[in-house]
Amino acid sequence: MAPDASQDAPPDAPPDAPRPGIRRIGYLGPRGTFTEEALLTQPDYARAELVAFPSLVEVLEAVQRDDVDLGFVPIENAIEGTVRDTIDSLVFDYDLLIQREVVLDIHLHLMAVPGTALTDVKRVASIPVATAQCRRFLTEQMPWAETVATNSTAEAARLLGEGDATLAGVVTAAIAPRLPADLYGLEILVEDVEDHLDNKTRFVSVARAGVPAPTGHDRTSIVCFQRADHPGSLFGILSQFAARNINLTKLESRPTKQALGEYCFIIDLEGHVADELIADCLRDLHAGLPGLKYLGSYPASGDAGPQLRREAGAAWARADSWIDSLRSQVAPPESARG
Repeated sequence: MAPDASQDAPPDAPPDAPRPGIRRIGYLGPRGTFTEEALLTQPDYARAELVAFPSLVEVLEAVQRDDVDLGFVPIENAIEGTVRDTIDSLVFDYDLLIQREVVLDIHLHLMAVPGTALTDVKRVASIPVATAQCRRFLTEQMPWAETVATNSTAEAARLLGEGDATLAGVVTAAIAPRLPADLYGLEILVEDVEDHLDNKTRFVSVARAGVPAPTGHDRTSIVCFQRADHPGSLFGILSQFAARNINLTKLESRPTKQALGEYCFIIDLEGHVADELIADCLRDLHAGLPGLKYLGSYPASGDAGPQLRREAGAAWARADSWIDSLRSQVAPPESARG
């Protein structure tokens, strides 16, 4: 099937128009999170009504209940790996489909109320994923400081800026993006406190139904459940991809939460379910495994994505033209010559 190079918005719509049918998008709040920042890089999403939720699970629950049309959540970080609340919810708790992925550069800053000195800080608040990404800085520069978990980086900044009682009594700083410092009147004490400056986070939007059209540069996500105590189970799964020369971009095991030692495999692969090769592979896996969950086929992110999609579209156009030229030379059936 030829890739569809069209955009989410209709051709005559302004570039920042919301995609038809998308009115409300839920995301991890409060205002100023990396999730909101990544969401706002998508012009069609930015024009929808944005609804902040206090936790990732609540975002996904809102999508499942049809309270919002899309949920936008982090799913993977370059340093810490999979965001467990997101992936476990998608695998075990909700039947949602990934619509798009967005990759954002991540930079974290240490901030506090104006007039606070670094040596005054006795406690650092942030989401655990963020404090883990700043482990070296905290260990080497602030070994005396304890860490406190919040639901998001922006939530830590908001609580601090608003003088919330949960952070009272001890001089506290927050680790958060730059935007919350402006939103909540905080002063940045140290910039770029993350351990790795090339840190990135991958976000996905999810919906109750629907698979985006193929673009020629797509990714498909699935979950494979294996039979317990079955020798060569993983090999059997991987051989399906190897036999078809399908490239895997991610392979991760997660406990099934049924029994100790039982795992499922979360797999990202290049291609789209509309591609015959991918469909054939998924068909064989579905027939041979006790369980296969489809998480979606969607445009792959990356700087080269738009160019790859243009090239794929041009290649299909050339191929269609070539086929048409061959078919035009086919002689009519003998009976039609009359």
